[in-house]
Amino acid sequence: MRVAHVITRMIVGGAQENTLYNCLDLIREHGDEVLLITGPTDGPEGRLLEAGRAGGLAVETIDSLRRSIYPTRDLDAYRQLKKTLKRFKPDVVHTHSAKGGILGRAAAWSLAKNSPKPIAVIHTVHGAPFHPYQSFPARFIYRQCERWAAKRCHHLISVADAMTSLMVDAKVAPREKFTTIYSGMEVEPFLTSAKHRAETRRQLGISDDAIVVGKIARLFELKGHEYLIDAAPAAVAKHPELKFLLVGDGSLRDELQRRIDLLGLKEKFIFTGLVPPESIPKYLSAMDMLAHTSLREGLARTLPQALISGKPVISYDVDGAREVCITDETGILLPPKSIGLLASAICRLAASSQLREMWGRAGRAKFTEQFRHTVMTSRVRDVYMRFLIEPSSRK
Repeated sequence: MRVAHVITRMIVGGAQENTLYNCLDLIREHGDEVLLITGPTDGPEGRLLEAGRAGGLAVETIDSLRRSIYPTRDLDAYRQLKKTLKRFKPDVVHTHSAKGGILGRAAAWSLAKNSPKPIAVIHTVHGAPFHPYQSFPARFIYRQCERWAAKRCHHLISVADAMTSLMVDAKVAPREKFTTIYSGMEVEPFLTSAKHRAETRRQLGISDDAIVVGKIARLFELKGHEYLIDAAPAAVAKHPELKFLLVGDGSLRDELQRRIDLLGLKEKFIFTGLVPPESIPKYLSAMDMLAHTSLREGLARTLPQALISGKPVISYDVDGAREVCITDETGILLPPKSIGLLASAICRLAASSQLREMWGRAGRAKFTEQFRHTVMTSRVRDVYMRFLIEPSSRK
């Protein structure tokens, strides 16, 4: 079949990696013809597009398809999307992200209504564009946009059951219009990541006896680095062997470093800066546990990645986190923004290598197959087929 994927920008991130794997799997595993339509991507994140092109993926960039709202530019992006889709003649249009999802669904729906052949229009919800940390007007507008766009696709895929519930509760679409398909990844590098542990720790200057708490996230608002930093003094007081490894970069780096310096913990924190996705298994190997303190996330890929690497996780109970961070089985789930409880959870795992190993092993056994990208793509393609083959499904 011919499949067009639409996403606003191919920066390094979970939604983008999910989309890339989906595109490449459709080509390699199923022999489909795939076109990725995206907006401009500047900076080092562009390597995702390079990987896609190297795998035979056709990419078309629409300069006006950008994240920020700008009515005249957005109208141009909509027209360019319609033009590109009409030329490509897809069987399926699969959209991702807020702007790409709204404009992409509008363009695809217009094309589908006037097409002599069936066209399935599918959207993946990687994370809701509306959330409690927005102003009320912004949240209202985004919610209304999602309700409008949901009527212009045949089906929605959620990366977690929690995303479906959130969208249903917001009256975006009825529950029967959603299917949960977990965001896939290349699991083998995480299964074998332990072989990198000694060398990675040596490169980072981490001793063998240190207990490392890791966090993998961009250094941006709502990623929750400040809560981990504020929990560190109490945890370090009980376990001086603790170190904190922050993987990622972003606009808050200087602010976070100043916060660490004020707490007198400069020697306890290590910043890696921006790293390519393929290096994540190496950095996970150096960790003894992963702390996920973001305040919003569909289902952070770092949680299953850590578990498949055999590392237990500590996570705030946001969105889909509870579907993989299962207290006393694979990790510890905490209320968002809690600091004292976060410090206690870190201390509990720091005190027991047996507990860390047991929970990490349980997570690996439970989630390895579930998060293989080929499994994800196979399930996504089943959704495509359902809406191409069954005319009643497209009504």
